Amino acid sequence: MNPPVTIIGIAGASGAGKSLLARQLHGRLAEQGIERNVAILHEDYYYRERNDLTFEQREQINYDHPRAFEHALLVEHLDQLKAGQAVDVPQYDYSQHNRKSECLSLQPAGIVILEGILVLHDPAVVERLDLRIFVDVPMDICLTRRLKRDTRERGRSLDSVLTQYEQTVRPMYFEFIAPTKQHADLIVPRGGQNQPALDVLHNHVRQLARTTKTD
Repeated sequence: MNPPVTIIGIAGASGAGKSLLARQLHGRLAEQGIERNVAILHEDYYYRERNDLTFEQREQINYDHPRAFEHALLVEHLDQLKAGQAVDVPQYDYSQHNRKSECLSLQPAGIVILEGILVLHDPAVVERLDLRIFVDVPMDICLTRRLKRDTRERGRSLDSVLTQYEQTVRPMYFEFIAPTKQHADLIVPRGGQNQPALDVLHNHVRQLARTTKTD
């Protein structure tokens, strides 16, 4: 029989601090010597492959709409991880708005932290989550963080980031992301910078890691 696998979902607006919170959790667990039993999975990896479109056409896609993601593949991978199987996770090139040709092998772990803007939107994904977290941060702060991240790390121009934010990011947040707060077990203001909330999460996840540890 395969050991139990716990999947933690972290949702929230783009720039809210979801990835930071996931890394903070992983880092604290590393201090306990159990980081090898915890894996981080990013919803962004599951943006659809769009080799059928030109770069200019891919630039026009609404990447904050649920249709931009291949959630069916994500669900399949979550089920495989739950079953103790490794999965070949797609990799994404933000500068090209498309998947890379190579995949990354993700080994099964006792705890999988899944983070992404719409992690709590798809019912099939939500059904597979054992702990559901929503990172709640004001949109002006999210925009500032997004500007810094996308221009420094993703090869984007300032104008393209602002245009995308105004046309799709902000509207899609209120239409699709904010309503998923109702599915959360825990709402975390300030994201990975909220140390008291991180303390609570760390203690809870540490206990889960201990009970699901396989090595």
